[in-house]
Amino acid sequence: MRNFFVRVLLLHILASSSLSLFAQEATPVSPEAGGAGNLAIPFVDLTVREPDSNQETALSIQLLLLLTIISLAPSIAVLMTSFLRISIVLDFVKRALSLQQVPPTTILMGISLFLTLFIMFPTFTEVYQEAFVPFSNGSIDGEELYTMASAPIRYFMYKQMSGETANITLFMNMAGLSKPVSFADVPTYVLIPAFVLHELTVAFRIGIYIYVPFIIIDMVVASVLMSMGMIMLPPVMISMPFKLILFVLVDGWTLLVRQMILSFN
Repeated sequence: MRNFFVRVLLLHILASSSLSLFAQEATPVSPEAGGAGNLAIPFVDLTVREPDSNQETALSIQLLLLLTIISLAPSIAVLMTSFLRISIVLDFVKRALSLQQVPPTTILMGISLFLTLFIMFPTFTEVYQEAFVPFSNGSIDGEELYTMASAPIRYFMYKQMSGETANITLFMNMAGLSKPVSFADVPTYVLIPAFVLHELTVAFRIGIYIYVPFIIIDMVVASVLMSMGMIMLPPVMISMPFKLILFVLVDGWTLLVRQMILSFN
């Protein structure tokens, strides 16, 4: 019993000494005492004030527009590159094969992304060399950066519509603009929607060509099942394996990717 009380007393002494040392270390030293506190927390002053000049207001608006463009960057990448056509065609293939979950949508979007990088790599390289590198070196300003960076992308979009300028004419007339003499006279806000409509048209045209052979297989299978009296059996359940066999035998993915890449000028 005596040893027990001795141990309790020693533990009490150790705990008291530890708490006193911790309190001494945690107590901040006042600046008047010639030292700095150990628990100093930086103070951040976030205040809202009126701009001192119009230049500060313009800078705030520019930052707001820059953040807006960054948030819309995925949509811009989809609508101004080859991603739109490729993604729609791959979705047509999935529906024509009567596939529901295979391949997953994430895989199709990944394939579309890497094919887009493959097709757009020369354009992106030109943008980097002609616009970003001079801007990083200080040779051009922000306005020249926009002009130099948009020129290769504008040329890519216009080149895809070579010989089919009906959409450009449509938007030029709707905007009340005069007939352009050259490609440089077409504004960017007219070129982008014209390019989007053209890509949708081309993608649906390719999708129709893909659908035709598989529709024929569906019709043949449905006719055979009707003639055999198997009315309650879904034709898709029987035709899907035949469509997959046909797609694999003709090396469908290779042919599809090759033709899609060649469809871009």
